Amino acid sequence: MTQVTAMQPAPIETLPGGIVRIDTEYQRPGLAACYLLDSQGEAAFVDTGTSHSLPLLLQALEQRGLVREAVKYVIPTHVHLDHAGGAGALMRALPNAQLVVHPFGARHLIDPAKLIAGTIAVYGKAEFERLYGEIIPVAAERVIEAEDGLTLELGRRRLECLDTPGHARHHICIHDSQTNGFFSGDTFGLSYREFDTDSGAFLLPTTTPVQFDPDAWNATLDRLLSYRPKVIYLTHFGAVTGVEQLATQLREGLETFVEIALQANEEDRQVQIRTGLESWALEALQRRGCQLPQEQCLALLALDLELNSQGLEVWLRRREAHA
Repeated sequence: MTQVTAMQPAPIETLPGGIVRIDTEYQRPGLAACYLLDSQGEAAFVDTGTSHSLPLLLQALEQRGLVREAVKYVIPTHVHLDHAGGAGALMRALPNAQLVVHPFGARHLIDPAKLIAGTIAVYGKAEFERLYGEIIPVAAERVIEAEDGLTLELGRRRLECLDTPGHARHHICIHDSQTNGFFSGDTFGLSYREFDTDSGAFLLPTTTPVQFDPDAWNATLDRLLSYRPKVIYLTHFGAVTGVEQLATQLREGLETFVEIALQANEEDRQVQIRTGLESWALEALQRRGCQLPQEQCLALLALDLELNSQGLEVWLRRREAHA
């Protein structure tokens, strides 16, 4: 299979349907995105990146010919900091915007102290500041809790917020009426453009700690597919089509990840899971015709495989506690 050469993604890319994909430059280019969409002079951001991403988001707004006052909504798909760490900084720059977030996530963006403490416990203070910068609280009166089915009007667009557990219990996906597309956060997995081949996109589930729930995730996928979406706007990374095929790939990955976790022995369980995920990823990429060296593949996926193994180990412990 011939490898499709992956160009370095542009920091800001205009997509069909009046949507702008912005590389938030988290960790490396091409890893995390947020989206700007507008209609009839009204605009919204979906996901925010970190506070370090703010200049890029404001640049995209300016390039689109929109003033800051035009932004009506800022919509994090969930409160993991690569998606919502910059929400407070962005809201401070947008005087008319309201923050739309899952009810379970709202309190963490109004008072991010626990979110900050938990992340520092994992990364350490210096690495936390390098990755995320300042986490700024959002005033409660500017927050809308996105109950399941909440519909937002944005010019001629209708944005429907769906409760989509599986990756996290505080996750929403946003359906855009204009493109029949979903802004999926982490619910449709991740897909890096470096792995694209003639076989299409390679999709990887993301089982980050601590709320992975495979049964809920499969039910969520059923619900998303009932809309027959034409495009998925991934945070990690970019717009993908061929949604039915990608959903099948995602379900197969979820099933395999669960099997890998269940087969791990008690001793050094997370290490065994990580090793199993690495082997799975390399075999899957080879089957899809990826010609990148194995070392490069593992380097590109290193963070995700580590977080996935941690999340699967947490899921096992929770499962055992309720057995």
